[in-house]
Amino acid sequence: MSDDLKVLVIGGTGRVGRMLRRHWRAAPPRGMALTYQARQGGDITWDASDGPGALAAHGPFDRLLVLAGVTPGPGVDARADMAQNVEIARACQAAAAQMGAAHMLLASSSAVYGTALSRPYREDDRPAPTSPYGKAKLAAEAAVQSGAPAVCALRIGNVLGADALMLNAARAKAQAPLMLDRFADGHGPLRSYIGPATLAGVLETLLEAGPGLPETLNIGAPAPVAMQSLLEASDTPYRMRPAPPEAVQTVTLDCGALATLHAFPPQAATAPQMVAEWHRLRDAP
Repeated sequence: MSDDLKVLVIGGTGRVGRMLRRHWRAAPPRGMALTYQARQGGDITWDASDGPGALAAHGPFDRLLVLAGVTPGPGVDARADMAQNVEIARACQAAAAQMGAAHMLLASSSAVYGTALSRPYREDDRPAPTSPYGKAKLAAEAAVQSGAPAVCALRIGNVLGADALMLNAARAKAQAPLMLDRFADGHGPLRSYIGPATLAGVLETLLEAGPGLPETLNIGAPAPVAMQSLLEASDTPYRMRPAPPEAVQTVTLDCGALATLHAFPPQAATAPQMVAEWHRLRDAP
């Protein structure tokens, strides 16, 4: 009988999920057996509206990794559709309890913090989301905090390749370059990012740790990265423009707690490394 940790990944066909699957297909995590759920095209076909029992019937599993959720985009109703994030989180936790899982990782977002602080956000900072997405992710966290099994909400920064910058970069051309805000100091935005392969390694560490994890954990590379550096490393044509008054230059995460749990590769926080990971794992052009 295998002693591998049995992990059910919820949301294996989203932008992040597709990159993680490609990574794990090429480099299967040691000591783990991964099963993927999707509404279509997964090992398990399930939708939150089917109820937790329908998902639990596919168990048992030791861990759940919940990547599924509604994100901003064309055709997404900011109030109605975003509320599905709470429904998904609750259904997955209930299913996890029924199938005997000891722990669940829930993909949340750094958007729960808002944008008011110029210093890096810590897990003990009071969330103050300003967007419907951030509010929905915070509500999803709250919906599963007091239930069983225990849940660690992963407040993820930007995953390179699944973020708006790289989605826009893919459409940029020399005659129609991407426009990047330039602030008073002459620089552009600074954000917390993580490459998709580095994220896979982080998730492996956290899945192994399981119930020993805190309720919330910031997820990003050890240092933030300038968007200009990412555009230059990806050879994206871009042009700077004066930032509008409402633009925010710095939104970053303090990932010190994560660094005590996971040993990052030396180049994990560099733009060239993140771009290389994205190029290796992205959808075919």
